[in-house]
Amino acid sequence: MNNKNEEVEVNLFHIFSLLWHKVWIIVLSMILVGAILFSYALFLITPLYKASAQMYVNNSNISIGGTSVSISSSELTAAKSLLEVYVIILKTRLTLERVIDELDLKYTYEELNEMVSANSVNGTEIFEISVSSTDPAEAERIVNKIVEILPDRISDVVDGSSVRLVDHAVLPTEKDSPNCTYYAIIGLLIGAVLSCVVIVLIDVLDNTVRGEEYLSQRYNIPVLAVVPDVYETQKHSYGKYYTSYGDSTSARE
Repeated sequence: MNNKNEEVEVNLFHIFSLLWHKVWIIVLSMILVGAILFSYALFLITPLYKASAQMYVNNSNISIGGTSVSISSSELTAAKSLLEVYVIILKTRLTLERVIDELDLKYTYEELNEMVSANSVNGTEIFEISVSSTDPAEAERIVNKIVEILPDRISDVVDGSSVRLVDHAVLPTEKDSPNCTYYAIIGLLIGAVLSCVVIVLIDVLDNTVRGEEYLSQRYNIPVLAVVPDVYETQKHSYGKYYTSYGDSTSARE
C-alpha cells in the first residue's frame, strides 16, 4: 500500500515538475488561443443590439375563462404566475404577426419569436420586454410596437387586467453580444488545458531512457550496470592527452 502511495506521489511530482519547466509553452498557448477566440468574436460574429421596455401589471380582480381570481400586491408568487400568462400572450402568433404587419417586417413569426424575450423584474409585477437585432433602430421600433399592441391583446384574453407602460425602449448604443472578453477568457482556459494535456501525453508516450533514476522509478527494476558513452569517453581522454603533451598555449585555447 505504501509503495503505491509513494508511486502516486512521485508521478504527481513529476507531472508538476514537467509542467513547471514547460510553463512558457502553456503561457504561449493561452495567449494564442485567447487571441484567436477574441478575434473570432470581434470580427466574425455579427453583433446583436438589445432594446428593452418595462410594463406594470396591476390586477386586483381578474377573471380567466369565467373564473374570478383575486390577487394582492404582496402575493409575488401569484403575480409571477400571472406574468407568465402575459408572456405567453406576448409570444403568440396573433400578437407577433400583428407586429410584423404593422411594421412591415421581413421576419417570419418563428424568427421574430426567437428575437423577443420577456421576464419579470426581480420577481415583481413589472416585466421587461426585450428584442435582440443586428439593427439597433429596428430593435427599438419592435419593442415600442409590442408595448403599444400588448395591452389590447391582454385585455382581450384576461378580463379586468390593467397593463401600463413603465419605461419605453430607447435606441441601444452598445452591442449586447458577443462578449469579446468572455471569449478571450474561455480561450485562455482552453489554451491552458490543451497545452497541459499535450505536454503530459508526449511525456507519457516517450519511451526514451533518461538515466538510472528514470529506470528505477518508472519500471521499478534495479540497475546492474551502466554502459559508458564511448564517444564522450574518447573525447575527454583526447582532451587530457592533448593538454599533457601538446602545445601549452594551444591547449589553453
